[in-house]
Amino acid sequence: MTPWVAATLAALVALLAAEARESHAGVWVAKPAASTGFVAVALAGGAFGSSYGRWVLLALLLGWLGDVLLIPRDRRAFLAGLASFLLGHLAFAIAFLDRGLSPVWLIATALLLVAPARAALRWLAPHVPAAMQAPVRAYVGVICAMVACAVGTVAAAWRSGILIGALMFFVSDLSVARNRFVAPGFDNKLWGLPLYYGGQLLLAASVAAA
Repeated sequence: MTPWVAATLAALVALLAAEARESHAGVWVAKPAASTGFVAVALAGGAFGSSYGRWVLLALLLGWLGDVLLIPRDRRAFLAGLASFLLGHLAFAIAFLDRGLSPVWLIATALLLVAPARAALRWLAPHVPAAMQAPVRAYVGVICAMVACAVGTVAAAWRSGILIGALMFFVSDLSVARNRFVAPGFDNKLWGLPLYYGGQLLLAASVAAA
């Protein structure tokens, strides 16, 4: 898996450079390359060898598709990308359920996430067009469910990479929301993209222990 991790990180650096230069062509090259890297990490780790691995692979493929759909500056493409990531979070949640989890930790985490989820929605509400309010609320709910499932599965059988990866993915989505709806700029991508790709790599690597 190590060569694919290195390839993903190299493509991430190229992606950040393209974003800094506002090179749309560069983003079209570097972003799919970086996302292909985390899919390859899961395949190299034996994703097809377990049902957990197959669900994680599906989630990563949906993430790859979402990454590509977010490249065009188009509302319909953004909504399609949002739907792809939403399905990806559902696939991760199913993977964690398949791996086994602690119901107590799942419920406790879900309850703890209510407050930050509501705060995020209040922060976004004035900036999100009316037609996109429902999809954004659905997305926030699903990603919170994914994180709750990640905590539940880690509580049942410790695997720190799953928890760290899920949390990195969760936080990285704030950068996407801020960039899309609140304050567009390279600063969002400077911290959001490393968190996103780091999280995806950790989740991809977790299939090796399944």
